[in-house]
Amino acid sequence: MVDRSSAARVSADFRPRGGPPAPDNDVDPPTRPKPSFDLVQPGGPLTVLIVVPTLQAGAADAGTVDLVRILATAGHMPIVASRGGRMEAEIAAAGGQFVFIDATSQNPVAMLRNAAALVRLVRKHNCDLIHAHGRAPAWSAYMAARVTGVPFLTSWYKGFREQNVLKRVYNSVMVRGARVIAVSDQIAELINSRYATPWERIAVVPISIDVERFDPASVSAQRIEAVRHAWGAPPNAKVILVVGRMLRRKGHHVVVQAVRRLKAMGVKDFLAVFVGEDEGQTRYTGELWDLVLATNTADVIRMAGQPEDLPAAYAAATVAVSAAVQPEGLQRAILEAQAMALPVIVSDLGAGPDVVLAPPAVLEDRMTGLRFTAGDDASLTANLIKLFSLPDPARRAIGARGREWVLGHFNEPFVTELTLQLYADVARRKSA
Repeated sequence: MVDRSSAARVSADFRPRGGPPAPDNDVDPPTRPKPSFDLVQPGGPLTVLIVVPTLQAGAADAGTVDLVRILATAGHMPIVASRGGRMEAEIAAAGGQFVFIDATSQNPVAMLRNAAALVRLVRKHNCDLIHAHGRAPAWSAYMAARVTGVPFLTSWYKGFREQNVLKRVYNSVMVRGARVIAVSDQIAELINSRYATPWERIAVVPISIDVERFDPASVSAQRIEAVRHAWGAPPNAKVILVVGRMLRRKGHHVVVQAVRRLKAMGVKDFLAVFVGEDEGQTRYTGELWDLVLATNTADVIRMAGQPEDLPAAYAAATVAVSAAVQPEGLQRAILEAQAMALPVIVSDLGAGPDVVLAPPAVLEDRMTGLRFTAGDDASLTANLIKLFSLPDPARRAIGARGREWVLGHFNEPFVTELTLQLYADVARRKSA
């Protein structure tokens, strides 16, 4: 892990100089100020080709929609090449153009074919930049960029596993861009430590949260009751909410083991709810059900699928948990939960200190959540008991600080300005 003084240099070009320090025990969580730089506009509107595997449910999918909205609002032309999915309509609504290209395949022949298709798109629309979200499409985008001479950018949303040399080579396309965008300091440090990517090529640009949609004041008691009824939650039951796709790296199995420990300790009146899509591409969900049955926890665990009313799901919960077992970067769910004034418990791979304020980095009267060692279900259990044992006013205070943290650090205007500054800088360097 890179030291924090080095990490502070990661996004020096794109965050305000002299901005707020990392939180410590002596200061309140700061509100991120408006960037002090002047936005440098390129010679005219940019046409940006964005390549993403799908538009279904993942972090890259949602990040693509946000990017399209930012670019279109600023007068630029975003074109999204993807296999698509349920979020396709949001691309058009945000002001972008969708082009179908199945960019999910890892087959070299398919990648070459996609690269040729991207070259044609770049030349047809006279694209100024190519921005890849994901490794498979990044290889095709990288080849298209080399052929056309158009600047190539990538966005990292999580830490990829590197089990062998081939996997490392496959992942390395994500650091071949003119700019490598990391959504958190944690991911930026991982990029630098793995690939020795120069800090000046890494930009930390967080995601923004719709704090009007995710506002506890806007969720009625009727909506909350409807969600709890759907889960079969008793009136006074504390709800442990786990939001995210059913993937092994999300650590649902760690939560199951923690629930087993809670039951063995005699803890009553609680429920664990897994909320998220199961894409059916792995055996993980089946293995998870086997674990639930083996641990005799089926009575207190619900697999609820994708909720229709996500803000109400957060409002109906007592705590949101991320038990990630590999680096997750910047989980939208954890930020949404904090925006909803919901306390969070995260593994040390689930969120960094720039996302969740937790002891020992801050004093307990400054925290927005708690942190445990990834994979350690005993530590997760201890943190759940600690949070459950707090009086309601103390838990509400933790949640209130979480919302304040998100409002100050993951607001749309700030992320928009960082993004446009980054694009303008790359376009200016190309012109030079």
